[in-house]
Amino acid sequence: MTIDAGPSPAVADRAGARGRSPLRHWVRTIGIVALRDLIRLRRMPTRIVGGLVQPLVFLLVLGAGLSQLVSHDSIGGVSYQEYIFPGVLAMSVIASSLYAAIAIVWDREFGFMREMLVAPVSRSALVLGKAVGGGSVALAQGVVLIALAPLVGVDLSVAKVFGLLGSLFALALMTTALGIVLASRMKRLESFQMVMALALQPMVFLSGAIFPLQNLPGWLALPCHLNPATYGVDLARRTLLGSDVALTIHNHVVPVWADLAIVIGLAVALLSVATRLFGHVD
Repeated sequence: MTIDAGPSPAVADRAGARGRSPLRHWVRTIGIVALRDLIRLRRMPTRIVGGLVQPLVFLLVLGAGLSQLVSHDSIGGVSYQEYIFPGVLAMSVIASSLYAAIAIVWDREFGFMREMLVAPVSRSALVLGKAVGGGSVALAQGVVLIALAPLVGVDLSVAKVFGLLGSLFALALMTTALGIVLASRMKRLESFQMVMALALQPMVFLSGAIFPLQNLPGWLALPCHLNPATYGVDLARRTLLGSDVALTIHNHVVPVWADLAIVIGLAVALLSVATRLFGHVD
């Protein structure tokens, strides 16, 4: 006599997936992958502390030290610490979201990536789940820094806070997608960390986060204007400080919709590339 033990877990999971609507299954996959990254952050408090140290140094030390050297007229009539505050938030988000993709390399080394890829879920759901999870982790670190706004004279309102959160999350999605694209081609943690360091420094320092981009020499202005993070920083800065600090290119003010279109458009493009590359991750 044979005993029927029922379908295997893999078969049961596939049957369950067929029983749900494709959209519901796709959204559920995104949520599970994103939640995993958030749980990982909760178990690594040192990552939160480490992600706050550098922004605090820039804001409190560099901001106070250079505030007397920067003309208020060149930064829209606000103090230097007010001016760099949105930039410091953006720096924290960019650094955290880029390094969030290190989980992909880590999962590959320990075999978890292979398990995800053989699961009955779409590659786009996995990639978007990674992007949402990494973006949420980066945004969580930025939220902690928002509490410092009154210390540097930045007035907050409910509308400004929600606008800032939306701007930072869009920036986080874009940079997380870039990190996923780079991580998809990396097989060693050491290689990924080196590439991230090379990508992070130019992206941050050429974004206008810590100095105004007006009246720069042409050789420096061009890479600043080509840097997509520049438009995410400008979006966050204008949300908090208004149009007086808006980014200008050849004396033309960059519209808010253009900032948003560049950040979101590039995020979508990078996520599409990452989805294609994810199919070749082993």
